Amino acid sequence: MKKALLFVIFFFVSAQFCFAGILVIGGLSRENTVNRGEKYEGLIYLKNTEDRASEVKVYQTEYLFFDDGKNFYGDPGSNPRSNAQWISLGPKRISIPSGDTVSVYYTVNVPNDPELKGSYWSMIMVEPIPETSPESTLENAKEEKQGIKFGVQTIIRYGIQIVTEIDGTGTSNIRLLNKKLIGQDGKKILQFDVENIGERWLSPFVWAELYNKKGIYIGRFEGHRLRIYPGCSVRHRIDLTEVPKGAYKALVIADNRDEKVFGAQYALEIE
Repeated sequence: MKKALLFVIFFFVSAQFCFAGILVIGGLSRENTVNRGEKYEGLIYLKNTEDRASEVKVYQTEYLFFDDGKNFYGDPGSNPRSNAQWISLGPKRISIPSGDTVSVYYTVNVPNDPELKGSYWSMIMVEPIPETSPESTLENAKEEKQGIKFGVQTIIRYGIQIVTEIDGTGTSNIRLLNKKLIGQDGKKILQFDVENIGERWLSPFVWAELYNKKGIYIGRFEGHRLRIYPGCSVRHRIDLTEVPKGAYKALVIADNRDEKVFGAQYALEIE
């Protein structure tokens, strides 16, 4: 009986992750601060942990993300702040023997353009090729594909973010949006969105300081630290379950751990 063909694609962001025998070694974001007209290079190491050869393909996409949870991986160069067209990489298709580690070499040639300022980024994707895929050219894959016309496959992509900072340029600015108190799994949550409206990527620590009607300090409630590229946004949730019912003033702080600290004040009524 023939089965329907289904490809399920997942994207994982992890310091190190292994699937289908392929281990990406090292961080999945690479940041470099350079001047206009400069060049830099890097290596992405891939290890095959399987007892047989594995195959991967390497290609480029854009990467945008928003507070509603949507992610976009557009064609290289489609983002105005893309550095994809500055990047050369290879090889773009690799067969990795069992137990071996190989490297993907990339270079970034930054244009000598006085208009460049702030942060530019894109994604290098590493995608294992399943043995049952028509794309596979491995000898050990032939018997896997014999007699298979339809099947079910899961495909995992690893995305390495390549970030270029133009040294000493660009503005840093964020906007806090859509503040509200919500109930979630029996907890009281302060939810708000943070949008990067500047020209440099940021990764601020976020927390809320609460004061009662008399101005007495109640406590500091920690959020998370999330990366935000220009034009992108993220959603923060701060747990206020332990705060008693009442009216409060909340001072929300986003501290990038440099000279940039952002804040907003809200009135809250916890019921």
